[in-house]
Amino acid sequence: MTGETIMIVEDNDALRDGIKELLRNDGFAVLAARNGREALQQMRTFSPDLILSDITMPEMDGKMFLESVRARSEWLHIPIIFLSGHSGPADILAGKKLGVEDYLTKPIDPDDLITTIRSKLDRARQTYTAQLEKAYAETLIILANRLEGQDRYTRYHVERISSYALEIASSLGWQERKIKPLRFGAILHDIGKNYIPGEILRKNGPLTQEEWDLIRQHPIFGVEMIRDIYYLEPAIPIIRHHHERWDGKGYPDKLSGENIPEGARIVLVADAFDAMTTNRPYSKARSLEDAYQEIVRNSGTQFDPGVVAAFERVWKNSGIQSIYENWRESS
Repeated sequence: MTGETIMIVEDNDALRDGIKELLRNDGFAVLAARNGREALQQMRTFSPDLILSDITMPEMDGKMFLESVRARSEWLHIPIIFLSGHSGPADILAGKKLGVEDYLTKPIDPDDLITTIRSKLDRARQTYTAQLEKAYAETLIILANRLEGQDRYTRYHVERISSYALEIASSLGWQERKIKPLRFGAILHDIGKNYIPGEILRKNGPLTQEEWDLIRQHPIFGVEMIRDIYYLEPAIPIIRHHHERWDGKGYPDKLSGENIPEGARIVLVADAFDAMTTNRPYSKARSLEDAYQEIVRNSGTQFDPGVVAAFERVWKNSGIQSIYENWRESS
C-alpha cells in the first residue's frame, strides 16, 4: 500500500470509475469528483497528495479548478496532472503554463498513468524535503538571532508544547501532511514575543493595559517575522490565531468556533496546559491533574470541545504525563 491519496476530477462516470479501480488496485486511496466545484468542496476537509483532472467539465472546468487550487498557499505543493482528449502542442503548452506537472491524453494507458503518478509523487517528496531543509536552516538562523539571551523556560516550552500538540493531532487522526505545518506552528507560535521587551515578559507584578495591548500583538509580530519564508506559510494561521478562543473572546482577531484554524485550536490547548504546569515569574506551577481538569472545564468556552476530547484521550493513555516528565526541568 502506498498510503497516498489521489483526487480524480472527471465528469465521465465510466472513465472516473475505471481510473478509481485501477488506482485502488495499485494501493492508492482515492477521492473522486465530477467537476472542479465538487473537488474543491472535498478539499476543504481533506487535501490529496496528487490530482488527476479532466479539462472539459461542467460547472467548473479543469483550468478554473487549477487556478483555484494554485490560489491557496496550502495547496501549492500538490502535483496536478491534466487528462484530455486533445494532444496538440498548443494544448500541452497551455497546461504547462498554468502550472500543471504533466499532461496525459485520452485514452489513458494504465501503465503510463501509474508510472506518471509515481514519478510526480516522488518528485513532490524530493521537493518537499529540499524545502523542509531550507526552512529548518532559515528558522534556525532566525532563532539564533532572535532568541539569544532567552531563558531556559522558553526553550523547554517549545519542546513541550510541540510534543503535546503533535500527540493531540495524532489522536485526532491527522496525517503527516497536516502534522508537519503543525510542528512548525507549535515551535514558532511565540516567536513574535521577541518584539516584546524582556522586562514586560518577566514582570512579577500586574501588567498595565498598555503592556497587555503590546503582548497581544505578538501573534501578528510572529507572522511578520516568517512571512517571507515560503515553506513556513502553512504555519502562519497557527502562529496568528493560537490565542483565539472557542467563544470568540481571544485575540488578535476574535475568531470563534470552527473559524479558528484547527492547528491553532490544538496549540491553544497545548500552550495553556504548559503554562499552567510551569513555574513563571508571576505564578507557581499547578499540578498536572489540576491543569488537566482546568482544560476539561473550559471545553466549549476557551477550548474546542473536539480538541479537548483528543487531549483527554492522550491523557488517559499517559501521553501528556510522559511528555511532561521527558521535558521536565531538572531541579
